[in-house]
Amino acid sequence: MRYSDYDESSVRVRPNKKGTRPRTKDRPAYDKAVIGRIITVDRGRYTAILDEDTAQERIVIAARARELRRQAIVPGDLVALVGDTSGKPDTLARLVRIQERSTLLRRSADDTDATERVVVANVDKLVIVVAAANPEPRTGFVDRALVAAYDAGISPVLCVTKADVKDPAEFLKHYEGLPLEVVISRTTDSEATGVDARGADGSSARLAVGALDELEELLAGGVSVVIGHSGVGKSTLVNALTGSTRATGQVNSVTGRGRHTSSSALALRLGEAPGGWLIDTPGIRSFGLGLVDPDNILGAFGELAQIATGCPRGCNHQANAAGCALEAWVQDPETPPAAASRLASYRRLITTEDLSHEKELGAL
Repeated sequence: MRYSDYDESSVRVRPNKKGTRPRTKDRPAYDKAVIGRIITVDRGRYTAILDEDTAQERIVIAARARELRRQAIVPGDLVALVGDTSGKPDTLARLVRIQERSTLLRRSADDTDATERVVVANVDKLVIVVAAANPEPRTGFVDRALVAAYDAGISPVLCVTKADVKDPAEFLKHYEGLPLEVVISRTTDSEATGVDARGADGSSARLAVGALDELEELLAGGVSVVIGHSGVGKSTLVNALTGSTRATGQVNSVTGRGRHTSSSALALRLGEAPGGWLIDTPGIRSFGLGLVDPDNILGAFGELAQIATGCPRGCNHQANAAGCALEAWVQDPETPPAAASRLASYRRLITTEDLSHEKELGAL
């Protein structure tokens, strides 16, 4: 048989051990996929809500597609779902795509770790909860959470609980120069007017309505995430704002630390305004900043960012930096006195090495 007599049918092709379908890098477009919001993640199953604020609103359980196995999917993510998206019992949809994220709150294990640990996605505000006492507040974790928020373009809100136990004025002086909303929450007497927030374990705390009203107004209509040390009253506050029954816990009298009661992040409805969500997270003991870009933090300080355009390339904006426009500006007699405080606050936030010993919430 001559070579010219051969054609493609004369060639024997061994079938692929894993299948006979030809290999291709072209992936399906999933044009008919429906978009949902992830509200919680539990052992490889993703709970999403579809058709929010409509008569067709429903909860769907999904498993991720194989091509997404290396990507973190977290509460707040908007995702594309295919398959059975009816939300009926014992049905399972397939999560095939993560939509573009508007914001991403992330952390690392420590300041030298470049591994990204995603906390939540697509949030507008970060509510940092600390207690005025029992356990005592620490500036280290708050500073780090603020840095992560500014880096991600998320507006931070500092909420101080248990202010009836101790006046937080001294602690709040650390944050006077920052672009930061502050809300102070107090518990009231059982017979006084307030909102009773009760956990699944039966524990209860009555919160003064003023702080709750202020928080509801700040967070209305947006997606917010709450973080804080275990035992600061975070879950109690979440219960009061959302009407949920997240378990609450007590503070250990020996260690001064709380125990973890929220075991996984969960998005809860917030108020009656459409699109309002509050994501409660487990107690976080460390907030590494190995992924932070200092220029993103500077962007949160409007007037400082404008002045810094006159700095030489590579300027770290510290007091000893040669030719730093910020230092020259703050030394100018015509500069407002508050400018020095804001610059000092900014420098404290970007000097992560000085905060490394306070990375853990309970550190002194």
